[in-house]
Amino acid sequence: MSSPKKNMKCGQVKRSTRKGKKIMKKYCIDGKEKLVHAGDSSMKHNYSDKARKSFKARHKCSTAKAGTARHLACTELWRKGGRKKTSV
Repeated sequence: MSSPKKNMKCGQVKRSTRKGKKIMKKYCIDGKEKLVHAGDSSMKHNYSDKARKSFKARHKCSTAKAGTARHLACTELWRKGGRKKTSV
């Protein structure tokens, strides 16, 4: 079985191959490739505006650095309008 990182383009988001995680994204920062997994697959989410605001405050999304699971959750799972179902 080949590594999913080799088959992904930089910035691409897919369903996670890691047990217990929802999504993964390949980050390419400073010439380094990094595969980051985020989201608890056993949790159902309430993506209402109130829940989104609470999540972003609780996880300090405004200070999340690219290439971290926190950044991935803030930008993909909890972004306004929800995540795109077609790519994940």
